[in-house]
Parts: sequence; structure tokens; C-alpha cells
Amino acid sequence: MAIEFQPPSENKAELEAGGAFTPRFDENGLLTAVVTDARDGELLMVAHMNAQALALTIETGIAHYWSRSRKALWKKGETSGNLQTVVELRTDCDQDAVWLKVSVAGHDATCHTGRRSCFYRTVSHAGEAAQLQITDDDVHFDPATVYGGKNG
Repeated sequence: MAIEFQPPSENKAELEAGGAFTPRFDENGLLTAVVTDARDGELLMVAHMNAQALALTIETGIAHYWSRSRKALWKKGETSGNLQTVVELRTDCDQDAVWLKVSVAGHDATCHTGRRSCFYRTVSHAGEAAQLQITDDDVHFDPATVYGGKNG
């Protein structure tokens, strides 16, 4: 039997302190998912979940997301072997975002570029423009081989 989420309470105290998990999906039916490594707290990625992705994540213990670009359900790591097993799932005070603490299988990489984290660049100020600098160039797997030329 699949998890079905009840509508969020209009009562702020109940929403913030009650025991019911009633996620507040946005007008597109999504909520933000922040994903960190359960071992060391490294920020791995930020994604979105619809009700189906969230329910599958809770039911299976494997992270599922909604791809806004592909408009499809996405089991993270299904192609690469870098499945994310959920160690802990939290929600914020108004239940419109979730935080997944995960253990990553396979290459221990989350980004489709082959890196551990999707946050491998820093932004700096250079004259009148913002500039990117790669700060983590440790590639754990070859994306072209794993995804066969498709964007992961």
C-alpha cells in the first residue's frame, strides 16, 4: 500500500510541532530536497521531489526525485550504480523542504559529472563579472562510459 500524504494543516502550531508529516508541495507539486552524505555531512546535491518520489523514498529507503528537465521520476543512481540509501530524512519547520542524509553506493559519487558532489565549483568576483573555479576535480567515474553519451 503506497503512502498518501494528507494536506498540510492550516494551524501553524500543528504544522510545526504536530506528529503528522504533511508535506507542503509548491504550485508545481514539488518540494526541495537537500541531500548530504550521512558520514561527513558533505552537501551532495539539491533536487526536487513530487509526492510519488517522496513516497517511494520513504517506502524503499532509496532516494527518488522528480526531474524537472525530463519531467520524469528519477531513481538516483539507477544507471550509474551510485544509489543513495537514506539514513535519515528530516523536514523543515513548515514542511516545504526535506533533508536527506544518505549513504552513496558504487563510486561514492552523486554528480552526473562523476564527482562526489554537484557543488564542485566556487563563485568569485572578477572585475564586473562573476567567475567559476573548479575546486573538486576528482572524478570518480567516466560519465561518457556510464551514461553512454547521455546526460546523467
